Amino acid sequence: MDAKRSERLMSEVDAFAHWYVVPDPSSTGRFLALTLFAEFPDTVRVARDMTAAFLRGAGVSDVVDDVRLAVSELVGNVVNHAVPDRHLTEPGSARRIDVTFKLWPKWLFVGVADEDSTPPVLPVGEAFSPGLMGDLSEAVLPDRGRGLLIVQRLAVAVWWTPEDRGGKTVWCRFDLDHHEAMDRPGS
Repeated sequence: MDAKRSERLMSEVDAFAHWYVVPDPSSTGRFLALTLFAEFPDTVRVARDMTAAFLRGAGVSDVVDDVRLAVSELVGNVVNHAVPDRHLTEPGSARRIDVTFKLWPKWLFVGVADEDSTPPVLPVGEAFSPGLMGDLSEAVLPDRGRGLLIVQRLAVAVWWTPEDRGGKTVWCRFDLDHHEAMDRPGS
């Protein structure tokens, strides 16, 4: 394995290890958890605004636009598509959305949790070649899955985890070390 590939692999393992823990403020890490409700008319806007406030306050303004869009898509998916597991809801109750931010000096992890255990359909591969996309009208693009496709384009990694109590969390990772981001394949 060449040195550059080995270094990239070690960076991925390091990021994965940090995803499991809450940042310690003494390590310049930050953590924020929001609870929103899908039935509130401004849920997606509030999620976007809180994302921007948290990131600007943490001094990582250069990723605000991309992360706001990713959070908007993930929260919008819950608002528009999540159907809570029967044991997690009561008739007439609001659907809960938990948004988690774990910020380290090199990474930002964003998780959006809902009460629906149905796995998300993460797009795999290209629907059309990138060169052809500019010539295609929006009408021929897939009806579903565009939000997660956008998140996959913005983030370094996207995955999901089932919750023990039911429901799931969709995660995405943004690398904050610009030199490593420039060396990513496809960048």
